[in-house]
Amino acid sequence: MEDIAKLPVPVISVGNLTWGGNGKTPMVEFISKWFCNSGICPLILSRGYAGGDEVKMLRRHLLGTVAKIGVGANRAVTAAWFLRKYGYTDSRVNGSLGNLLSEKKVDITSEKIAATILDDGMQHISLARDLDIVMVNGLTPWGNNQLVPLGPLRQPLSALRRVDIVVIHHADLVSEDNLVDLTLRIQEIKNGLPVFFSRMFPTHFLAVHDFHTKIPLSAVERRVLLCVSAIGSPNSFVNCVEKLGPLHVDQLHFSDHHMFRFKQDIGEMKRRLVKLQDRFGSSPIIVTTEKDYDRDHEVLLQLRPFEVLVLCSELQLVPRSQSSETSFKKLLKQLLDRSLGTPAQVKWSYSASD
Repeated sequence: MEDIAKLPVPVISVGNLTWGGNGKTPMVEFISKWFCNSGICPLILSRGYAGGDEVKMLRRHLLGTVAKIGVGANRAVTAAWFLRKYGYTDSRVNGSLGNLLSEKKVDITSEKIAATILDDGMQHISLARDLDIVMVNGLTPWGNNQLVPLGPLRQPLSALRRVDIVVIHHADLVSEDNLVDLTLRIQEIKNGLPVFFSRMFPTHFLAVHDFHTKIPLSAVERRVLLCVSAIGSPNSFVNCVEKLGPLHVDQLHFSDHHMFRFKQDIGEMKRRLVKLQDRFGSSPIIVTTEKDYDRDHEVLLQLRPFEVLVLCSELQLVPRSQSSETSFKKLLKQLLDRSLGTPAQVKWSYSASD
């Protein structure tokens, strides 16, 4: 049996049961910013899968904060390196977790690591965690209910029994009846399992040729658009764009984490753009996602003279019934307090060379 490493700081795992489009990384960002604003320095541990587009996005979004991002297949070894480099502080001793519910931003007095967040940690059992959060894509919760390779499930649904919190993502795109049914199904697996709801909220655009200037969402009103993406949930991306008031939206999607190719893919995009231009008599705009930009932004520059905009969004918790951002934060702190208990008496001794 694989040894389980125990870190000397609280560990929160954000994961899922199915592949792609579940909002794991946006939730990691949400929690990281919350911790930073509460005076807690978080360490994010990521595997950096498939080109590291999610890691690049996290680094950009958390620029200017004290959050650290460690990338590596062995999360325990990566954590050991960061904990030795920056040091760590026991939140059970200094009471830093008490700031999580503060209504005011708390200044960070130390860059010592005080919490760890696992990005895509549900299946990473070699590192002990104090809290398990699972993200569920409300649009396609379990696919065909089959495990890989026959379906999208990475684990059977019974794995939800060891989870502390479930968040149904893209809840704004799901009917009320389907949300109720999905919530009941989740709580049938584990009675009383807290369920929250989230969505991606668009904030602005960035231009591929100038990634430093924010462009308002109104820039695509009454414009002809081609949505291009290689993400896990392309329908949610297109739905979000359609709500911004464009004249027409065409779409071209590739498999999750696909690397755009100069000849085949860019050629197909240009053919689509020319057809749209001929049909509507105006130059269309390509709209893509931050993940696609971070995977390889150089290839997108080959689409000139057509304008390429990157849609920037952030995760929001959707108020519904008894669930809200406030209740989510209160529950998370309560569960951490319960899990952590009193300060550990045994000195942490995990070796990065093990």
